[in-house]
Amino acid sequence: MTMFGFLGGTIMGVDSGYKVLPHPKPDKIFPRLSDAKWFLAVRWCDTLEAPAAIINNTGELAFINHIVLNMGEETFIPQEYRLDIFAQCLHLSPNETVTYELKSQERILEIRGLEIDSRYGKVALVRELSKKATKI
Repeated sequence: MTMFGFLGGTIMGVDSGYKVLPHPKPDKIFPRLSDAKWFLAVRWCDTLEAPAAIINNTGELAFINHIVLNMGEETFIPQEYRLDIFAQCLHLSPNETVTYELKSQERILEIRGLEIDSRYGKVALVRELSKKATKI
């Protein structure tokens, strides 16, 4: 049996596919490893108490969490920065992160590169770390 940790969860290989722990449906089996990884990447974003999203290689926000849904995608990461942010993830090793400053908004983002499906390459997991202190 294959078992490994991934973004705060565990993926187990079973006869007919892959199980993910924790999962709201304990009997759920994903047919492909990439489906199991995608579930955990979405879960990682969705459980954060900070704005977070997954950016793909075309600069699209492939997933946004509830905070970004409320604030708006363009407010979180304006379109003109998305491809540059994605490019930052390309050289990162697993579990390595880099920070990115949105100077126009005085916000700091953390970028993590993640390969979910080798056919498509990496995606960038992005979350807001903080806003810079306001100068008085």
